[in-house]
Amino acid sequence: MDVLTDNWSVYGEGFLGTVELTVYSSLLALALGFVMASFRIAPVGSLRAFGTVWVTVLRNTPLTLLFFAVLLGLPRFGLILPFEVFAVLALGCYTSAFICEVLRSGINTVPVGQGEAARSLGMTFHQILGGVMLPQAFRSVIPPIGSTLIALAKNSAIAGAFSVTELLGTYKTLNELGYSIIWTFVWIAVGYLIITLTISAIFHVLEKRWGVPR
Repeated sequence: MDVLTDNWSVYGEGFLGTVELTVYSSLLALALGFVMASFRIAPVGSLRAFGTVWVTVLRNTPLTLLFFAVLLGLPRFGLILPFEVFAVLALGCYTSAFICEVLRSGINTVPVGQGEAARSLGMTFHQILGGVMLPQAFRSVIPPIGSTLIALAKNSAIAGAFSVTELLGTYKTLNELGYSIIWTFVWIAVGYLIITLTISAIFHVLEKRWGVPR
């Protein structure tokens, strides 16, 4: 218990760093995932191709390699930003590929006849997507989106290897101060558990209110 009480500020800073990474990366992943899902079902071939390439490349690229590419590669092209921003970009883009596929699978559960009926009424693709498909798809994809964002929260631990303040990285400081590595990791695990259980609780509420009845 001493490792926690004696280093409350260290743990607190790391915990808040992980929370910020999770929140900002989740927002970016949801936005990009929605855009890419729209591209993948768009009637324009070039958009479908772009969405397919985006998902294929990111889903099959190790996240650590993506961190190296973003945090160490982009500055070589003159893009200089705080490492925290680069970490959000890496996490958000990577997770967006999985969000895209979750949304696309949800859209595919909507009966084809509904889209055809909407087109027969003269509705545009954007109107059909926003007014017919997504509202129904959202109900079925709440649980998998929650699971994907929980995975994002745990993946944020990689950012600590790139000088980004986050929860797992606190073990380096505490280890140098001579604290037990076992108890250090126990409290780090508790911190991640708080974050993941919070995300799970939020999506449980969303599922209970808007999800598909079981």
